[in-house]
Amino acid sequence: MQRSPAATAALYTLALLVTLVSVFPFVYAITTSLKTGSELFSTSLWPENGSLANYVSLFTVAEQPFGRHVVNSVVVSTLVVVLSLFLGVTAAYALGRISFRGRGLLLTTILGVSMFPQVAVLAGMFEMIRALGLYNRSLGLVLPYLIFTLPFTVWVLTTFMRQLPKELEEAAIMDGCSPWRIIKDVFLPLLWPALVSTGLLAFIAAWNEFLFALTFVIDNNERTVPVSISLISGASKYEIPWGKIMAASVLVTLPLIGLVLVFQKKIVSGLTAGAVKG
Repeated sequence: MQRSPAATAALYTLALLVTLVSVFPFVYAITTSLKTGSELFSTSLWPENGSLANYVSLFTVAEQPFGRHVVNSVVVSTLVVVLSLFLGVTAAYALGRISFRGRGLLLTTILGVSMFPQVAVLAGMFEMIRALGLYNRSLGLVLPYLIFTLPFTVWVLTTFMRQLPKELEEAAIMDGCSPWRIIKDVFLPLLWPALVSTGLLAFIAAWNEFLFALTFVIDNNERTVPVSISLISGASKYEIPWGKIMAASVLVTLPLIGLVLVFQKKIVSGLTAGAVKG
């Protein structure tokens, strides 16, 4: 079906408009991060004298160890991804390949957990974190983060697992493979698109999480980057350091953009894997 020239032009114009609206905030953050002093209040989008001073100051202020906070976020987000994928794959095998009574209800319940707002479980989670001795530790954030990343991971992987040919599993069983070996050697190589998409989404969720990180960690050295950015302050209470805030925002956004660009094909194939049978 061919479009008319007017329809094609309208489609490309709309696509260009959506792209500009989506990209402009990030471009504005980059240009603002290169401004210092009174130039921050200039109406010009591009800085006249670009400077990396805001980026340098993020890592040189002892009171706000931004570099340490980035490391904390990387460690916590990576652990969340690893645990989410490990638990998600094993749960998806049980829910997607083994028939038992109540399987549908269990899967619906797992998905329903992710619909609870964070504030609804904040008090109970706080008591559990404190009882386990994980309060005021960045690694203690892994447990509450799993509550919101694991249900989605299990749902997507279960949908993908159901589409895998049954003959592969039957052949592996005939060869004497255990359930763990079937998962590791037969299914895991076929699950890469789903693993990449769910793993990346879990990483983004853990990387950007703010409420739990603000509530469960008060030690400045144990904070993560979202809280670190919110606590960036100026020389006085009347100064808002927009340049440093934008510089920090750019630094924590670039890794996510890079990961999405590298794995974009697997992300799309993983999220649409359960849409049709093939």
